[in-house]
Amino acid sequence: MSRKRRRLIAVLAGLSCLGVAVALVLTALNDNLTFFVAPSDIATKAPPPGRSFRIGGLVEAGSVTRIRVDGKPAASFRVTDGPASVAVTFIGILPDLFREGQGVVALGALRPDGVFAASEVLAKHDETYMPKEVAEALKKTGQWKPGG
Repeated sequence: MSRKRRRLIAVLAGLSCLGVAVALVLTALNDNLTFFVAPSDIATKAPPPGRSFRIGGLVEAGSVTRIRVDGKPAASFRVTDGPASVAVTFIGILPDLFREGQGVVALGALRPDGVFAASEVLAKHDETYMPKEVAEALKKTGQWKPGG
C-alpha cells in the first residue's frame, strides 16, 4: 500500500469520526433545546403535543383560579400577548410575584386538548425586568408598557 493511499484512508477515517461526533452532539442538543413561543404563535401554528417549550406574556386579568390537586396547590390561568391567549395549568406553588397583569414565562408542554401544562412558572422580579422574548412578543403586538 502506498503512502498516498494510507494518508487517504487516515483522512477518511478522521472525517468519519468527526461526522459521528457532530451527529451525537446535535442529537443531544436537540433533546435539551427549549424554544420560546408566544400565544399568537400557538394560535397560528402550535407545536406538537408533548414537545417542551416556553410560553410567555402577561397573565390575563380575571383568569387566575387557585385549586388543590391531590392535596397539592395548583392554579389555572391564561397567558396573553394581546391578540391571543392560552390556558395554562400548573401544579405547585406559584412565585410570590405572580399576579394578574404581570409578565410571566412558563416552561412545559401543550396537551392534546390545547391547554399548556406548565412544569415551571417564572414571574418578573421587579418593575423594569421583562424577559427578552416576552418583551419582543409584546412589542410586536403593541401591548408593551415599559416600566409598568
